[in-house]
Amino acid sequence: MSLEDGVCYTYEAALEKAIEMEEQGFRNYLYAIDVVEDRQAKAILREAAIEELNHKQRLEMALLDGHDKNAAGLQEEMPSMNLNYVFDQKEIAADADARTALAHAIYLEKCAVDFYKRLMSGCEGAPMGGLFKRLLADETRHLGSLEDLYEKYFLTEN
Repeated sequence: MSLEDGVCYTYEAALEKAIEMEEQGFRNYLYAIDVVEDRQAKAILREAAIEELNHKQRLEMALLDGHDKNAAGLQEEMPSMNLNYVFDQKEIAADADARTALAHAIYLEKCAVDFYKRLMSGCEGAPMGGLFKRLLADETRHLGSLEDLYEKYFLTEN
């Protein structure tokens, strides 16, 4: 079954799926860092990759410990500016600048948000539903910070 089928996994299987998602996100950033030549673009992508590693490590610790130590953490989804609809940056080119790299990072984070929304909807009311709510909240926080950065530097009213 796929995530779109609304399946709810066991706690361990759900964590494994989330770890796979974070690993794939990290690999996407690593690839983009290798492709782009612009120093600022690389720095933006590197920071986003580090965030993915942090997510993955927290998930691995939850899998190792058998529970989520961050259970009392942020659980509310952060609103998005929905900049991803403008920046459908599935691929990144060697000549990408900081603006394009940031748009690419927004696209990748939106994919992660969508992934956790699908996982959460399949597990509503289940014990791991809270875990996915926290993961979704964390991803929306990261997406929001990238959107804020984009707005600050590239959507100025000058």
